[in-house]
Amino acid sequence: MTIKAVVFDIGNVLIEWQPERFFDSVIGETRRRAMFAAVDLHGMNDKVDMGHHFTETVHATADAYPEWRDEIHMWHDRWIEMAAPVIDHSVRLMGALQAKGMPVFSLTNFGIQTYDHAATFYPFLRQFDRDFISGHMGVIKPDPTIYQMLEDASGLSGDALIFADDRADNITAAAARGWRTHLFDGPQGWADRLVAEGLLTADEAA
Repeated sequence: MTIKAVVFDIGNVLIEWQPERFFDSVIGETRRRAMFAAVDLHGMNDKVDMGHHFTETVHATADAYPEWRDEIHMWHDRWIEMAAPVIDHSVRLMGALQAKGMPVFSLTNFGIQTYDHAATFYPFLRQFDRDFISGHMGVIKPDPTIYQMLEDASGLSGDALIFADDRADNITAAAARGWRTHLFDGPQGWADRLVAEGLLTADEAA
């Protein structure tokens, strides 16, 4: 089947998402490791990605761990510093695909408020042909439901879709539905894959 749409994850595909790196830079690796061992910060973030209110969720976690309150508040107050920098080559690939008339969808674990905040810094987040944002959908990858919801809304399924994500579990879930998949480990590999699929020329993918 011909590819009808290209699906991009966002975190670590279009924008770097490295909370540990951020906290290493501000509180040091030793203290960061202690905090992440004591507090399930990624679990907190999953709640936000499932649609829980960003501020309320982070503040409730901070209140539950008073010894880490100031550091947990950084997850809220300095969030944009964790969601940085942009992976420019990936953004160029998105634009090159759309310039050729290929629809580009997002499929991302992202909160409602955090996505709106990020879009004020990264305008390309408002330029997808279709948005599939977990916070609005109430479910996160790799739950099969989120892939089904994209299929139902777009009318596309199986190998009519090609999907890039940096997490193997998310890729496995998409592949189980027959989607073409690419485990993202850098923009050049994704560019090469898009060229191999005949979606872009080498010059367009540069």
